Amino acid sequence: QVQLVESGGDLVQPGGSVRLSCAASGSIFRIYDMGWYRQAPGKQRELVAVITRSGITNYTDSAKGRFTISRDNAKNTVHLQMDSLKPEDTAVYYCNANVRLTVLLSRRDYWGRGTQVTVSS
Repeated sequence: QVQLVESGGDLVQPGGSVRLSCAASGSIFRIYDMGWYRQAPGKQRELVAVITRSGITNYTDSAKGRFTISRDNAKNTVHLQMDSLKPEDTAVYYCNANVRLTVLLSRRDYWGRGTQVTVSS
């Protein structure tokens, strides 16, 4: 029904930058909040950043000032620009979207398969 495909994961040095992208496809009536989560080895998945359809953003404290989330509603895409990366940012990053498939159906969350970001010298 809905597919979220992430791209942009990479191996970068501390202080470097990475730009993640996520494209949603399928029979979609409307996408509401879109966000990025991450999961490091041995840890629970955590919210990194979220953006509403109108562009209001929210970040976890560790991402504030370093990461920027953006979206293109016409293309059903969301991006995460990550700067000043630290080793503790190493994780699999997952795209999330809250989607309504038709005007009659309830909204529900969809997830991508994840993209690996490794920050290491």
